[in-house]
Amino acid sequence: MLNFDADRFLNIEQGAVALAPAIHDAIGKALGRGAENIFFVGTGGAAILMQPAALLLQRLSDFPAYMEIAAELVTGGHRALGAKSIVVIPSLSGTTKESVATMDYCRAKGATIVSLVGHKATPLGEQAGHAFVNFAEDDTSSESFYLQSLLIALSVMAHRGEYADYDRTIAELNLLPEHLLAAKQAFEPEAERIAERFKDEPYHIITSAGLSWAQAWYYGMCILEEMQWIRTRPVHAADFFHGTLELVEKGVSVVVFKGEDVYRPLTDRVEDFARQYTDKVTVIDTSVFPAPGVSPQTRALVSQVFLATLLERLSAHLEVKRNHPLTHRRYYKKVSY
Repeated sequence: MLNFDADRFLNIEQGAVALAPAIHDAIGKALGRGAENIFFVGTGGAAILMQPAALLLQRLSDFPAYMEIAAELVTGGHRALGAKSIVVIPSLSGTTKESVATMDYCRAKGATIVSLVGHKATPLGEQAGHAFVNFAEDDTSSESFYLQSLLIALSVMAHRGEYADYDRTIAELNLLPEHLLAAKQAFEPEAERIAERFKDEPYHIITSAGLSWAQAWYYGMCILEEMQWIRTRPVHAADFFHGTLELVEKGVSVVVFKGEDVYRPLTDRVEDFARQYTDKVTVIDTSVFPAPGVSPQTRALVSQVFLATLLERLSAHLEVKRNHPLTHRRYYKKVSY
């Protein structure tokens, strides 16, 4: 596999899942102290990766859950934020200035701060009430953040008696890192073929739905735009037919990410339409990758994790074929803004 360390990958994703007991304990303590809501608050890509967990709680739990952009929360505040709030802040570096400012702001309100970081010796690693540390880098952080935030959401519901299958789901999630590795290996040839098609493509419409929508948004903005300088239009599959469909014609690239939750028919509809009007339709479907021992219920919760792990392989080939390293930037951490 191109530029890939399997042992490193497994260690990181197994490390994320291994946080389950500590996360369950921390969430239990916060709820025991009377927590009344939870905020997922981040900056940039890390914030996007929190969306599936927030949506899961909003749709399956009576526990109020909010997803906020760090800088906006600090600037405008939020009426529901207070001493009975749990605030989850992801930051791989642990030093993201907007996220550190959010920690200080929320802590001043009396909230319980839960940080998800890659490094302990950082402001978010040392000053949060509960800091969960799992080393990762850009090529492995998406899966790690998805899994950790999912563990938080599942724990909230389990403690509240809203998710009876918690123990079974955690046991199945422990199988996931090996399955993700197998999916990468199986997808490698296709990843190279897609990269060859994409290497000179100037623009992509990228779509998905449900818990997988976050990965469409993230991959367009944080990988193709930031790391490859390719223009994209991430659009939710439910919104595709309310504007973006008019941009579809022969020669326009439409990329469809298909997950395995109840929202899959929304992506089927986009695919069916796009195939009629453009010759450039790419579908990445998590359901074709086996995961023995993982139930359909759990698979529906982790389609975005599978997509992230598959797309890392596409990115690895894209940077080589386009001679554009994923670490190369014009402005990010290069100039003041």
